[in-house]
Amino acid sequence: MNNLLITATDTDAGKTIITTALRAYYQVYFPHVKTGLMKLLQTGIEGDAEFYGRFFDDAVIPLRYNTPVAPPIASEKENKSIDLATIWHQLQKLSKTCDLVLIEGIGGLGCPLTHELTIADIAGTWRLESILVVPVKLGSIGHTVANVALARQQKIKLKGIIFNCVNPCSKEDINNWTPKDLIESLTQLPVLGYFPYLERIDNLQYLAEVVAEYLYLSNP
Repeated sequence: MNNLLITATDTDAGKTIITTALRAYYQVYFPHVKTGLMKLLQTGIEGDAEFYGRFFDDAVIPLRYNTPVAPPIASEKENKSIDLATIWHQLQKLSKTCDLVLIEGIGGLGCPLTHELTIADIAGTWRLESILVVPVKLGSIGHTVANVALARQQKIKLKGIIFNCVNPCSKEDINNWTPKDLIESLTQLPVLGYFPYLERIDNLQYLAEVVAEYLYLSNP
């Protein structure tokens, strides 16, 4: 495994936090593994680049747009192009120098990257192994099943599903909205765990420990 895409069912699923926590986990528990961090592109003046900058000084974001909307709309408004070759070359550069590159997607798998291509199209074409992040909320079962179907249509290798408590949620909420056995039966994919709601996100050591406690990941 060299490249791992952290994608989701929708925006605000917590991809950035999960990606940060995963990198912290590998840095703390597998220090011999050199990791890279990349987001395909960013829309909005402030966003994930600034969040990553609180913890890391080497996050790569090849393309940025100021307008906080879907990439093809942002690029139109700003009279800029979306050069996928730039993103691809940056990814290849990281892949040559890192044992594992964590790549944060944009929005959900169905989010448009250009007028013709979605994140799912790119993940399939670039053969990116992926983890699907799903927020714990009412409706998550259907959203999970639909996104897994899209991933299979594009021949994306999904390693599993992480459910993320983006808001405080009880064990009963988790069992009612994102039941593990039902999800695994419907998708034929492993649920890698339930990431808890965190009041504060300011310590990489703590994030690494949360991943170790709540998520089930294979060794890199």
